[in-house]
Amino acid sequence: MKTITQRELAARSKAVLDEVEAGETYHITRNGTEIAEVRPLTTRRRFVPVEELQRKWRNAPAVDYARMRAEADEFYGDEDRVGEDDRD
Repeated sequence: MKTITQRELAARSKAVLDEVEAGETYHITRNGTEIAEVRPLTTRRRFVPVEELQRKWRNAPAVDYARMRAEADEFYGDEDRVGEDDRD
């Protein structure tokens, strides 16, 4: 957590907000008294470990590919689709 004055915030707002977006928290002071906290709304991760994805997908329902294809054909039509019997 960092502490800056109201005047510093006004002068460096872009840099401060870039740091907040990266996870930093700021306390803002006016006349030496803390009056506000600026912090990220959510913590955004740019990288998700493979183990976490595997754990989340482990209990995901199985994909019914035949049903998915039937729904796609119903929605988009199957006239221009290249299927297994169309490949030569």
